[in-house]
Amino acid sequence: MSAKTNPGNFFEDFRVSQRIIHATPRTVTEGDIALYTALYGSRFAVNSSAAFAASVGLPRAPVDDLLAFNLVFGKTVPDISLNAIANLGYAAGRFGAPLYCGDTVSTTSTVIGLKQNKDGQTGVVYVRSTGVNQRGEMVVDYCRWVMVRKKDPSAKAPEPVIPDLPQAVDPTELIVPPGLQFRGYDTALAGSPHLWDDYEIGEKIDHVDGMTIEESEHMMATRLYQNTARVHFNQHAEKEGRFGRRIIYGGHIISLARSLSFNGLANAIRIVAINGGRHVAPTFAGDTVYAWSEVLDKMPLPGRGDLGALKLRTVATKDRACADFPYRNADGQYDPAVVLDLDYMVLMPTRG
Repeated sequence: MSAKTNPGNFFEDFRVSQRIIHATPRTVTEGDIALYTALYGSRFAVNSSAAFAASVGLPRAPVDDLLAFNLVFGKTVPDISLNAIANLGYAAGRFGAPLYCGDTVSTTSTVIGLKQNKDGQTGVVYVRSTGVNQRGEMVVDYCRWVMVRKKDPSAKAPEPVIPDLPQAVDPTELIVPPGLQFRGYDTALAGSPHLWDDYEIGEKIDHVDGMTIEESEHMMATRLYQNTARVHFNQHAEKEGRFGRRIIYGGHIISLARSLSFNGLANAIRIVAINGGRHVAPTFAGDTVYAWSEVLDKMPLPGRGDLGALKLRTVATKDRACADFPYRNADGQYDPAVVLDLDYMVLMPTRG
């Protein structure tokens, strides 16, 4: 067998502080943006209209924040999670310079923790991944942890190192793109009259709409991000796996939930942080995704009378509408329909 192919890294191949340069930088094209819109139907005005983006001080319409996230994430898969069983969670995520058509994004990762599981067959790998544009400006920076198979179950377990990750991104670390301003912001064109001032802490919003996942769509999305994890695209291999079929890439669910959240949060014009996230259960082609959100906190931004931040929890479900806001029971167990629990921050114009 040729030694020139890459089988991906197994748990025992990782070392704490190891730095990985991920291959094939990606230049964003108009085709990427059009395909992303076709997959998710995202309607946020600042990403949809160059004229609207100019009206809020941006040079042109930026790429959807989660397209940027998924492109960065996809680059990490061949080195981090090609042999993964599950992507377990996210923390300490920040969005920096907006990504525009024509920009090139490159990604590196650093291993920040390792812990072998009790079964001796797998372990959890913690990484911090950073995507930068062609000028070296941070586009997305986040931590995630993933369960990875061992190639040799008898390989010695490393000393466990579990990183101390924050519960939330410090509001002082939120990055507002230069030039962004909301004097004369047009709520009619944005799609909703509800601004930062109109939301209350503890308020829950049923986003009402549902979207059914087609096999062709999630396969196209996985390839769009150049995500090579076989659990998403190789049915020949996965028919012998845990579920007997391909599972949907978690980033696909996050993008669906964000798109659905437009109905109720249309003026949440930019994601600035991911505080934490968990893929609670797998999804498959044929599942219908719904979503609801809760306002966890409201944060004025120093020196900005035109702009505030909302801390949100968005919960996605499969095959269950969210009028009664399914989440956890009294014992802390998730409702069986819940597939995603995402805690994040967005920027929203104020009435100031």
